[in-house]
Amino acid sequence: MTSVGIHHVTAGATSARGNVRFYTKELGLRLVKRTVNFDDPTTWHLYYGDATGQPGSVLTFFPWEGMPRGRHGTGQAEEIGFAVPKGSIAWWAERLSARNIQHDLPKKRFDESFIALKDPDGMLIEIVGTDWAGALPGHDNGDIPPEHAVRGFSGVSLWLADTEATAAVLTDVLGFKPAGEADGRQRFVAGDGGLGAVVDLRRVDWQRGAFAGGIVHHVAFRAEDDAAQEEMAKSLRSKGIGTTEQKDRNYFRSVYFREPGGVLFEIATDDPGFAIDEPVESLGQELRLPEWLEPKRQQIAAALPPLE
Repeated sequence: MTSVGIHHVTAGATSARGNVRFYTKELGLRLVKRTVNFDDPTTWHLYYGDATGQPGSVLTFFPWEGMPRGRHGTGQAEEIGFAVPKGSIAWWAERLSARNIQHDLPKKRFDESFIALKDPDGMLIEIVGTDWAGALPGHDNGDIPPEHAVRGFSGVSLWLADTEATAAVLTDVLGFKPAGEADGRQRFVAGDGGLGAVVDLRRVDWQRGAFAGGIVHHVAFRAEDDAAQEEMAKSLRSKGIGTTEQKDRNYFRSVYFREPGGVLFEIATDDPGFAIDEPVESLGQELRLPEWLEPKRQQIAAALPPLE
């Protein structure tokens, strides 16, 4: 039993309001869940994705107001690739220019065109034109035409001092396969490719990265169910890599581990999903809390900064 790709990616942000504006208005993602950091309920945990928040489309944030920006470097996930249809790259280049969002000119890598940019906190983003994104429905945010909309992740890049041990975890535990090298990257693909199926490893001779605003906290990989998750955890332990106990995150169940290159990984179950506590039609419109935090709803809501 192996992963079929990325489940979600979680990062830090310095402003909840600015984070919502950028990812919903500029990139056109749907805010599919407003909840709190279960370990720090005074802080939002915001989930963005496609229309339903399916695994492989979800980027989440812990926005700590006034938190400084982090430091890019080794031992971290860095570039986050968002997939759009292959023919939409020119449209996105025009949109970013029209909205005065600084970005690089389109480039090619692994036969895919992409545009590199940064979010307001300096997180590294790429809009990637793929062959498969056009077959998936696009979320209509009222501004970006669905045919050009982001479908979810194309993949992520890991910056590492050495890639060999991390590659072994990807192939031996998570079920990825080597898919070539280009521009100093080793590419690994889950399954037949598609949504959230790519991880690139970059050997980078930089200082160690530091988590804060604009930096990825962890990358979560998919497990179909608890049995698949436990099989992967056992495989990790057989390699001498310890994992946490399973944690209930309400919308999925998780185990965490630090892969050999220093990046925090999670294995998250596909079930039960984001519609467990609100209809798909109204995802992300109201604060949702796990049962054990409901008695403190009034205090929690009062402490959270406004999103709009």
